[in-house]
Amino acid sequence: HVQLVESGGGSVQAGGSLKLSCTVSPLTYKYNCMGWFRQAPGQEREGVAAVDKEGFTSYADSVKGRFTVSRDVANNVLYLEMKDLKSEDSAMYYCAADWTRAVFFANVPDFAFSGPGTQVTVS
Repeated sequence: HVQLVESGGGSVQAGGSLKLSCTVSPLTYKYNCMGWFRQAPGQEREGVAAVDKEGFTSYADSVKGRFTVSRDVANNVLYLEMKDLKSEDSAMYYCAADWTRAVFFANVPDFAFSGPGTQVTVS
């Protein structure tokens, strides 16, 4: 039974930072590609970032230079470090995983597995 669980969300002021984590179980499921997408109320799901097992990454233009995605393959943990947060970054953030070898941020909302989400609010 696959489980993805996000943590690290919260409320911050504009310009602040947050680091999200996502733990994947079981440990033996080493997905080729993992990533983050977000959804604000009344908005479409939006891919934010993706990373494969080798560390190759892809980012949405809106977060380039501010967000960094990384993963600890051995421990099956995905991270999203967010700096210089803006009000438009406020959303529910979801971790997602797939066996695809294509590393492209826009695909992340359609990945096969995702978690329940963690709320990020920037004021």
